[in-house]
Amino acid sequence: LSVKILNICRIFLLSGCLITEEGCASLASALRSNPSHLRELDLSYNHPGDSGVKLLSAGLEDPDWILSYPDHPDRFDHWPQLLCRSGLTGRCYWEVEWRGLVYISVSYRGIRRKGSSNDCLFGRNDQSWSLSCSDGRYSVWHNNRGTSITSSSSSSVSNRVAVYVDCPAGSLSFYRVSSDKLIHLYTFNTIFTEPLYPGFWIWSLGSSLQSCGLNVGGG
Repeated sequence: LSVKILNICRIFLLSGCLITEEGCASLASALRSNPSHLRELDLSYNHPGDSGVKLLSAGLEDPDWILSYPDHPDRFDHWPQLLCRSGLTGRCYWEVEWRGLVYISVSYRGIRRKGSSNDCLFGRNDQSWSLSCSDGRYSVWHNNRGTSITSSSSSSVSNRVAVYVDCPAGSLSFYRVSSDKLIHLYTFNTIFTEPLYPGFWIWSLGSSLQSCGLNVGGG
């Protein structure tokens, strides 16, 4: 299988070509050499075997491989934000590890997704609440009103925060996690009229975050 062929192909139709495990190994090698061009690969009615499937499936986890990303009405089309699919109505707790500049948020499902206005940004409208984290500095946002937070400097620097929401009580609290201790940052007290959805906004290149689990209590 020629890498040169893959260089000019965006759709590669190999249905019914009787490709074996050995052929899949060559195909995977060619894709690794130049993964940025191929958009669609049809291997139906072939015999790749277990090892061939594993080799090609590994590409789905490779950040250098470009996968199709079709439009969806629930996707934010301008800002690098995402909203979880499951809504929260009871008492919930989760932690997030972060680096760079990120916003950790909760939002009503009806937040606007299309465009670049404040109606789409976590914390910049009446649909969402957000904690901004950057280099040990924190601020909270709701309805485009921001409040800077001074966190205790007596404890070690931590890039992990905790979120606790009690929907029936109308409270949303953010904490800094340091040496297995929770250091309170801020609490919103309000009346939640709809289920809340966890959301994340990655502001800058090199920033990242990882959710560390969600514990849901009764409500």
